[in-house]
Amino acid sequence: MAPPSQQLVLAASSADAGVAAWDLRTGAEAIRHRSCSSRPRAITAVADRFLAAAQAPAGNSAPIHYYHWDKPQVAVKSFPAEPIRVLIADPEGNYLIGGGISGDIFFWEVASGELLVRWHAHYRDVRCLALYDLLLVSGSEDGSIKVWDLLTMLDEQSRLDAKTPYLYNFNQHTLPVTDVACFHGAIAVSSSEDRTCKVWSLSEGRMLRSISFPAIIDSVEIDPRSHIFYAGGRDGKIYVTAMGVDPSQGCDDSSILGALDDHSKAVTSLASSTDGLLLVSGSEDGNVWVWDTRSQQVTRKFKHSQGPVTNVLIVTPKRVNLPPLQSLRKVCAANGEVEPRAVILPHPENDVHIAGNLSSNLLEHLLDATQHGSSRLFDSGVSTPNGAPNEQGAEWRSKYLELQDLFVHEVLGQMPSSMDI
Repeated sequence: MAPPSQQLVLAASSADAGVAAWDLRTGAEAIRHRSCSSRPRAITAVADRFLAAAQAPAGNSAPIHYYHWDKPQVAVKSFPAEPIRVLIADPEGNYLIGGGISGDIFFWEVASGELLVRWHAHYRDVRCLALYDLLLVSGSEDGSIKVWDLLTMLDEQSRLDAKTPYLYNFNQHTLPVTDVACFHGAIAVSSSEDRTCKVWSLSEGRMLRSISFPAIIDSVEIDPRSHIFYAGGRDGKIYVTAMGVDPSQGCDDSSILGALDDHSKAVTSLASSTDGLLLVSGSEDGNVWVWDTRSQQVTRKFKHSQGPVTNVLIVTPKRVNLPPLQSLRKVCAANGEVEPRAVILPHPENDVHIAGNLSSNLLEHLLDATQHGSSRLFDSGVSTPNGAPNEQGAEWRSKYLELQDLFVHEVLGQMPSSMDI
């Protein structure tokens, strides 16, 4: 029988204290990646194959570091055009998406390091990003949340043809957005310094619910098992919150089911295991707690060496032979497009192929969509090449919205009656 896969809890700090990694089963420190100082939401595991971390500015330098799981030193340094505030990867590990301090969003291909597209998204820093299928959700220091159709953003002609570059622009938050997370059924949850979390429908482009909290919420994490989410507050509490409430009660206080209370300072970052049974929290008090979500008790406690914890992750490292990692480019190709390239990689049994830009799932979706007369998801307003209405797109959108409506009503109509979740 093959040994169980090792799960690691990772924690990074805004102080230059490296990225600590602990074995979730034994509690032993597995490795500490040196030279890392990252702000919240600035580190990501790239399909669990390696770690990427955007560094906080130090003088004129704010690189992005790559780390291998078994080596403490930085494997690759990249120097983007501006400091990157938030960094995420797509589930397949083909792309990195960064939000800059200017409000720009950067979209890189991992295999080549090419900057495929860069666009101006917000007036101030991009503070959080989340992916739902081919939708990208961005939250900003300017208080806005925007939803982007990546099929449109990756196609120059589609960007030019679109009335607005984004699908939706939500402005209901009154202060900076601190975090955003996506849930099944195209639902997103955002947090803000205005002491609210808001629940959004990404398919309908509207706010479904606003929930007020006793403190500023800096981080949110959705429980994959049920219709609740966790909200990390600056008061050191983690609020267990239902997405849906009984509208007849006329207020949103009943959405807060309880709180996990063990940190002495702000909860800056949350991460859930894939089965939802464990929740990891990182705090400005320098501690990393592992919670059993059923008993709501702390099962493990880790201490970062120094400084506040700004990022936590749960990863199951894939210890495979990677092709050489490429540094990320500062600018797009001169003609605004990336030329086709052949990527020839060795293929031993445990090697992993990082797809080139032309063979990636995302751009295959783009090509397929544009060949069928639309670059926007479920676009029913575009005509086919012979001038007839795109009836297939309208039918798909109608069926999708019917399913979405059923799901949203199920989520918002269910609320656990107690903290026994």
